Amino acid sequence: MRTSLVLPIVLVAALVAGPALVAQAPPPFQVEEASIADIQAAFRDGRLTCRGLVERYQRRIDLYDKNGPAVNAIVTLNPRALAEADALDARFKASGPVGPLHCIPTIVKDNFETVGLQSSNGSLTFEGYVPATDAFQVARIKAAGAIVLAKSNLAEWAFTPNETLSSILPGYTKNPYMLDRVTAGSSGGTAAAVAASFGAVGLGSDTGNSIRGPSSHQALVGIRSTMGLTSRAGVFPLNLLADIAGPMGRTVADVAAVFQVVAGEDPNDPVTAAARGRQLPNYAQALRRDALRGMRIGILRQAYERDSTDPEIVQVFMRAVEDLKTAGATIVDPATIEGLDAIRRQPGMASCQGFKYDLNQFLAARKGRVPVNDLTEVVKGGKFHPTVRRQLEQTEQGPANGPGTPECAAEAAYRDQVRAAVLKTMDAQKIDAFVYPTWSNPPRLIGDLNTPGGDNSQFFSPTTGWPAVQVPMGYTRGGLLPAGLTFFGRAWSEATLLGAAYAYEQATTHRRPPPTTPPVR
Repeated sequence: MRTSLVLPIVLVAALVAGPALVAQAPPPFQVEEASIADIQAAFRDGRLTCRGLVERYQRRIDLYDKNGPAVNAIVTLNPRALAEADALDARFKASGPVGPLHCIPTIVKDNFETVGLQSSNGSLTFEGYVPATDAFQVARIKAAGAIVLAKSNLAEWAFTPNETLSSILPGYTKNPYMLDRVTAGSSGGTAAAVAASFGAVGLGSDTGNSIRGPSSHQALVGIRSTMGLTSRAGVFPLNLLADIAGPMGRTVADVAAVFQVVAGEDPNDPVTAAARGRQLPNYAQALRRDALRGMRIGILRQAYERDSTDPEIVQVFMRAVEDLKTAGATIVDPATIEGLDAIRRQPGMASCQGFKYDLNQFLAARKGRVPVNDLTEVVKGGKFHPTVRRQLEQTEQGPANGPGTPECAAEAAYRDQVRAAVLKTMDAQKIDAFVYPTWSNPPRLIGDLNTPGGDNSQFFSPTTGWPAVQVPMGYTRGGLLPAGLTFFGRAWSEATLLGAAYAYEQATTHRRPPPTTPPVR
């Protein structure tokens, strides 16, 4: 029997033409773990269109958010995303990229007001509320070319740092690294979505932990900036004394790129008057592999040492300290903030508790456009998850402390004392930044509120109003559960902290994608 030697015409052509023809067919662009730089390069090379990029992310959301592993991170999809992508493709063809975030699909926490999309703060109270204007940071990223791909779940009212559970979306948001584990809160939906590559980057908010904690639990980078450097306008408030909004991403470079866009003064948020006249650094220029060389890094044991601290977290952290030394940093250990315990023991401190006042002001400014007028109507309506009922009721029955009240004046004085104590230590020991584990314990089981949580983020950065950057530092429990490292520094030192985080990230490359949401072929 004769063996047929007939070959497919395409294969014959490829063999005749040689490697050159084969090289003209590059593999499809993979969105999994793609950085902003990767996406922009693919646009420039003609390997990718904005529509193609958005479709790839939409496919991942369809397969993995409510199906398959059912991460349950997305509240609302942007129905206009493909039309917006087509418009950006036309602009790119005519005149190049719109801005530094051209067609970067972004996941936005559902407490940011977003034109044309429900903005719920995680609560059925605001079901159907569609704002007419964008939150400042949403407007900034859109102007830079980004697409809001979806709104993400959050711990309702941003109340808890521990998990992501709300009334607007049934069920918990799951940690894609291990689906029975929490995401931390309250920006857990943004973190889970970005970790699972449902979008390129995300926006979250942070009052005590809510950007940095979820970033730690999902092997992401997150930044809480200096109070006054970024606007909270258009973000549902929790406590404006400490509220911050900002980016979350898979790399330091991505977070720095978004941060460059959203930082700066906003007349609709008076706190940003502190940034008036301040020349913003080029944050990308701070991202150097040798940025740690010569830095003095203090080990802030007061942030994480307690009886319940997990030994594996300590082991991972001490390896991180060794990596900092190898990268050229001088380690100051311990870097103790003298007198801090006495300051924290003062009676009546941290008593302002501005949620009721701040929320009522926020709602009053939107009267006739939001479903309720104040916290009293929220409580009477009962449209919220049972787990937040007690906190809402107790807050509604309490005072509406606002600017000028004795309680808020006392808290302002307390924060001044903490800042002075921290600065005294940094000056005396010539410390450029402190480091500590972002959480002292691994992500715990969903629904478990008995075992230690381990949140280390509530005090130092929120109380001082100074910046902190979280970056992945490794894994625990057999390499399954992410752990994070926090760099905390002086006011306006974002460039220094981002540089240190970048140098550490590049030296260690701990970030890896979660196993439950693999590449889509």
